[in-house]
Amino acid sequence: MDDLLSETFSALADPTRRGIIVRLSRGEATVSELAEPFDLTLPTVSRHIASLERAGLVRKSRRGQERTCSLETDRLREAEDWIAQYRDFFESRFDALSRQLTVQVQAEEEK
Repeated sequence: MDDLLSETFSALADPTRRGIIVRLSRGEATVSELAEPFDLTLPTVSRHIASLERAGLVRKSRRGQERTCSLETDRLREAEDWIAQYRDFFESRFDALSRQLTVQVQAEEEK
């Protein structure tokens, strides 16, 4: 994919990959440690990690025989920035809706 934002959201679309991100937000972990909470084989977890790596969300390094993963936050920040643009829009729309509902409730109470 050429679109980095699409790659990020595609990688985050899977609940297992989101779980891996949550775990890595607490610090580095080996592939085995990342696999522990999931009922998946190590090769399956490795494929999820590879998807996160391709999206630039995870960095894998080697320490002897162990492969350690760490979270890369730049792409998450980019996704957060994109979402923030729309958060502002929707919050303003919700505020307008709230004002309209308040006016309608008050009008009903005055009847």
